[in-house]
Amino acid sequence: MLQERRVIEPRKKQQDAGSTRDRILITNSEIAQPNSIPPLVSALKTCAHQNAATFHFPGHNRGRAAPSSLVHLIGLKPFIHDLPELPELDNLFSPEGPILEAQKLAAKLFGSSETWFLVGGTTCGIQAAILATCSPGDYLILPRNSHISAISAIVLSGVIPKYIIPDYDCLWDITAGVTLSQIEKAIEELHMEGQKVGAVFITSPTYHGICSNLTDISKLCHSYEIPVIVDEAHGAHFGFHPQLPSSALQQGADLAVQSTHKVLCSLTQSSMLHMSGNIVDRERICRCLQTLQSTSPSYLLLASLDAARAQLSEKPGSIFNNALDLALETKNLIGNIPGISMLGTLGFSNFPVIDPLRLTFGFWRLGLSGFEADETLYSDQGVISELVGTRSITFAINLGTCRDHIQRLACGIKNLSEASLLSFEKIKGQMEDHCGSAPFSDITMCLNPREAFFARKRKVAIGESLGKICGELICPYPPGIPVMIPGETITKKALEYLVLVKNKGATISGASDPLLNSIVICDV
Repeated sequence: MLQERRVIEPRKKQQDAGSTRDRILITNSEIAQPNSIPPLVSALKTCAHQNAATFHFPGHNRGRAAPSSLVHLIGLKPFIHDLPELPELDNLFSPEGPILEAQKLAAKLFGSSETWFLVGGTTCGIQAAILATCSPGDYLILPRNSHISAISAIVLSGVIPKYIIPDYDCLWDITAGVTLSQIEKAIEELHMEGQKVGAVFITSPTYHGICSNLTDISKLCHSYEIPVIVDEAHGAHFGFHPQLPSSALQQGADLAVQSTHKVLCSLTQSSMLHMSGNIVDRERICRCLQTLQSTSPSYLLLASLDAARAQLSEKPGSIFNNALDLALETKNLIGNIPGISMLGTLGFSNFPVIDPLRLTFGFWRLGLSGFEADETLYSDQGVISELVGTRSITFAINLGTCRDHIQRLACGIKNLSEASLLSFEKIKGQMEDHCGSAPFSDITMCLNPREAFFARKRKVAIGESLGKICGELICPYPPGIPVMIPGETITKKALEYLVLVKNKGATISGASDPLLNSIVICDV
């Protein structure tokens, strides 16, 4: 345990010199659980209310020098509680006090053998998971539609990717998960070549809520003693209601990284990394997290993770009742509006499970792109969506969703339908013209991502880039799924897709020229 720390109160007028109020001794036990407040929240509260003479960072000095413009926006309380790694608040990299207790409580709730709090988002957790399981030269099996954090982890670790091309529905322009047979084929191919598989990396659920069969995949991988890492950024709520899918850990995953700030209620940028089983070396995870995370973690973020855990643990079996009811109500209100399509499992027969709190509606039968529909919904009803695509919009239902917002969404979509319905022939033509394959279905990797990252590069006009080796990671964002990855041959299909989504209103992330007039290539 941490050493006890003395906090000296300044003397007050008319106070006896021998008064016991002159000195207050704060112990870990007193900080840990006053009135059943979550341990890290309690420790932060206690420290923030000390009457101490403060000579430590941050420079705003508990709000005394807080910028006035931000104080007018959020008040002083965030600054008062924005404290550094004081002894009473524990150390993120070697926790012995309230952080350790908070992480243990989270592990118990989520069913892990150990849980780590993350202040660098799920990106940090994914990077740590890959670095902790894979060594330079190992192969990492992963879907080609993985988040860019997995690609950055490949660059950092020196592993070689073995991509799986996920199922793709051209009508929705949406990619799904990966199947057991795809994973089995990838493992067998690498074993035939005498290559070592460091880990299998799966994204489940996808941004659209589509889930892979992790139970069968985990059993297969464990028969080869290969750890399974799951990017469960969008599934921190899984397993906490009979209508919700099982969590990655419940399905046998070894490491699961969750964005606690998405469906659950911690502050943005805060996440958790959960471990189960005995395949992965926990000490190596600790070393990787210490390498990747800030040495000055935000205690507001850490305390919010503890608070979100406590909120969920109060009624874990029923906390999502209202959200699930509202999601069903939304489907009923919008599902029968003319010209509106609703994402289900028909287009993804290999993936029968979709998160019921993630609702995706298609607008192509109205002659609208997702971007056009989103702009109208915002201007008409003040509706702000979670994810906009070329053909659809995804809406996230959560614990804070209210019926008034559901009704505004339904009203906005109904107005869209009434104003935009087109003739069947025009609809048919638009539907047929769009269908094709995933933009990354025919990739060729000339250099692995780490080699391409350090290769000499130059910029060329977009028209001159065809067939060259891509030197930058380019993806529409959100959702942050790369269309081109450094080291891959630039294809006509990828270029056409990027131009298509840019023209429809997507933001192109990662490109040195977001207008896509030029592109960086590897000069090798």
